Amino acid sequence: MDNFTIIYKILKALEAAMDFEAFDVSKISHERLGISYERWEKILIMLTKSGYIEGVFYDQCASDYSPKIEQPIQPVITLKGLEYLADNTLMKKAANILKGIKETIPEL
Repeated sequence: MDNFTIIYKILKALEAAMDFEAFDVSKISHERLGISYERWEKILIMLTKSGYIEGVFYDQCASDYSPKIEQPIQPVITLKGLEYLADNTLMKKAANILKGIKETIPEL
């Protein structure tokens, strides 16, 4: 699965969770997304560092190749994450519209 598809699914799940008091992290688990734990961990850390989510804490020891997530995690989407979803949705709609126009215009 494409990394950006995974990111979109994570952010979309966190957006839906805004209507609830707590979020079940298993909804965005590496098993459910069909990726390795290591990739999942790196994606969550990237989303946190980039400001798209908060509530994920991580640390890196000298012996670690990359940072590791500290439990418990309580991810929450941020305004920047909501903006990403809005922009991504608009881009998909624009691409589909252009695709439709391209299909209806005969080649010259």
